[in-house]
Amino acid sequence: MKWVSSFVYLFLSLLVTICSAQKGNKTYVEGLSYLDQSPVRIEISDGKIKSVVKIKKLSDTGKKIYVAPGLFDNQINGYKGISFTDLGGELTYERILTVTKSLWEKGITTYLPTLTSNEKRILLKNFALLAKVKENPAIRGSIPGFHLEGPYISPVAGYRGAHALKYVRKPDWNEFMEFYEASKKEILEVTLAPEVEGAMDFISKCREKNIVVGLGHHNGSMKQITEAADRGAQICTHLGNGCANTIDRHQNPLWPQLSDDRLMVSIIGDGFHLQKEEIRVFYKVKGPNKMILTSDVSPLGGLPPGKYLNVVGDTLELTPEGAVMYPAQHVLSGSASALPKGIGNVLKVTGCTLGDVIKMASTNPARLYGLTDRGEIKPGLRADLILFTMEDFKMDIKKTIVAGEVVYDATK
Repeated sequence: MKWVSSFVYLFLSLLVTICSAQKGNKTYVEGLSYLDQSPVRIEISDGKIKSVVKIKKLSDTGKKIYVAPGLFDNQINGYKGISFTDLGGELTYERILTVTKSLWEKGITTYLPTLTSNEKRILLKNFALLAKVKENPAIRGSIPGFHLEGPYISPVAGYRGAHALKYVRKPDWNEFMEFYEASKKEILEVTLAPEVEGAMDFISKCREKNIVVGLGHHNGSMKQITEAADRGAQICTHLGNGCANTIDRHQNPLWPQLSDDRLMVSIIGDGFHLQKEEIRVFYKVKGPNKMILTSDVSPLGGLPPGKYLNVVGDTLELTPEGAVMYPAQHVLSGSASALPKGIGNVLKVTGCTLGDVIKMASTNPARLYGLTDRGEIKPGLRADLILFTMEDFKMDIKKTIVAGEVVYDATK
């Protein structure tokens, strides 16, 4: 019977197609594109994006689910009581994995563990451990490298922020090379103060190794900031913070950094570190192409409100509202909120588009560090994706995919 033969042929063809899809490990993701809110279907194969196709409507029309590239946070000091510089106990593989998985729940698929000012022994030990763990398949490539914030920063109270004075010191290239080797040459950024002795030569040497230089925790003059940019400094670390509470209205480090078009800026958008008018001004001056959103989340992130001790035994207070205070200097000490809170707040106060805010929280940092395999939704790139809702400027992560694998599902 001819129709039976045709049916059998079609059935076998369909079976081959299904098996081929399974063999190639293909999966599909649907959502509203973060760029223009159009429905799209993304095909994933072997951990990478194979195709992005516009469709008429989503299969599940009952939910307004957006899809975007995974978030990239370039300043993670720790999380859930775990610190990358030993606050809350010695750093271990299990603790690093705990931080990574906790960040996946917040949609952060790439991050730079950030080590702050500390004694040489601790920094060497932790860089070596992080470099080893970075290659573990369980991390799924979420840690491309590291950020060293300090110890080569201003020793002056206010500009120093919550960095312990006993650990702050002048730039020492030989010491830094020890850190660099311990990290297996994976320190991607160093944040320093341009006005301290030896900073300029240090910047030049970093750029020779293609290490990003950030200016932060400093009181650099116009001349010093300009020279730092001349020598290759690329970004201002958490602009508006790491700054004294009282500054001269004309001669201060803010204006030179804002006015120099060569310098990108990172900002903490959690609603505590910057006032809404500051965020608006920074955004209007730099625009979405020259800004990066960071959390600067501290080890107190994800913990209940209360008082805690920092690395040198000083008291930090996590308020019920979510601010981390350092009472001894009347300054903030990092953030308690992961990146999604800052994304929602920046979206609200600037009026920028969803595409622009994701650009600042994903694409821009990926490009700054030369990571061309992520930060956008394009064929050939890593399938690092997030599915989320955005209601009343609150970003709610529903699913996180890292290198093609679902690592977080809010329904499970």
